[in-house]
Amino acid sequence: MSRSTTRLPDATVDALRHAPFTYAEVGATAEDPLPAGYAHQRREVTVGRGAQRFARCAQAVMGWQVQLRSGIAVATSDDPIVDGAIARIAIGVGPLRLHAPTRVVYVVDEERRSGFAYGTLAGHPESGEESFVVEHRPDDSVVFAVRAFSRPGSLLTRAAGPLGPVAQHLVAGRYLRAVAGLPD
Repeated sequence: MSRSTTRLPDATVDALRHAPFTYAEVGATAEDPLPAGYAHQRREVTVGRGAQRFARCAQAVMGWQVQLRSGIAVATSDDPIVDGAIARIAIGVGPLRLHAPTRVVYVVDEERRSGFAYGTLAGHPESGEESFVVEHRPDDSVVFAVRAFSRPGSLLTRAAGPLGPVAQHLVAGRYLRAVAGLPD
């Protein structure tokens, strides 16, 4: 079942479109090594086999389904995702809901690879970048990978200390399960 994004108000999109990223290494999730001075995450899962499965997973990744199927609300300027898309992702409930503004820093649109990365903007509790890429490998397997580098970007996440990376690891696990659990 597909879940839906909401549309960000035009004023919010305009304000965030030109906002600076909260980190210098924009686009660094595209290659190794990930930048020093951050916590790193590299996780992947095989989600099936074949061109049809790749196409299904790629469509989901590019339609914000990784986040939505992980219990994260997405308000965005663009669905499906395009380079430069603005998104405010939110996790939690009520007064405990964290809002995290992001902007897509690159899109991967290749015959056997599809996905994107977004980077943090002011107001995000973390500072860094996260990529979501599905790949149809030569052995016909379809693999979904999450790569990220981040460090605390707010007083709240600095105060959380080692709980921040633990929470990110748990959320990344939800991302992997969201794609692995997609129906054909």
